[in-house]
Amino acid sequence: MKKTTIFFTFILFILSFIGISAQSKFDKEKAEIGTMLDEFNVAAAKADYTKYFNYFADESTFIGTDATEVWDKKAFMIWAKPYFDKKRTWNFTSLKRNIYFSKDRKLAWFDELLDTQMKICRGSGVVEKINGQWKVKQYVLSVTVPNEVVDKVVVEKTPIEDALIQKLKR
Repeated sequence: MKKTTIFFTFILFILSFIGISAQSKFDKEKAEIGTMLDEFNVAAAKADYTKYFNYFADESTFIGTDATEVWDKKAFMIWAKPYFDKKRTWNFTSLKRNIYFSKDRKLAWFDELLDTQMKICRGSGVVEKINGQWKVKQYVLSVTVPNEVVDKVVVEKTPIEDALIQKLKR
């Protein structure tokens, strides 16, 4: 009986060690992604064009706050270049971030609240581990709208977006 108890105690110890090891790898990858996203934001704030765009995978998409802003990496680089050249970029700081993983841990997705010149925005996206580095595959920037003022915002954007809605319906 004593040997059986020792054996099961040993098995539980090994299983808990494996669980701790897997959790620490998960925490490490989460920290890597968090650091990458922070550095991504700093590169934009410092108008470091090359560093900023190196965080994007070659096949990536940036979706901006305007309904018409959906760019592949090359198009986004072209659009952003004048802002980086004039050092008139954006400065986003994460206030709160959530990171989630696919079962195989090759993909992760995140959402975060950002302190920006537009006040609180939401950044969300998908990152993929490519050649040992996490790269942005898709990034979505959204302006948050407090529920208390949604009606006012809708009034403001209606004349601008009604035409776009009709165009998109065609």
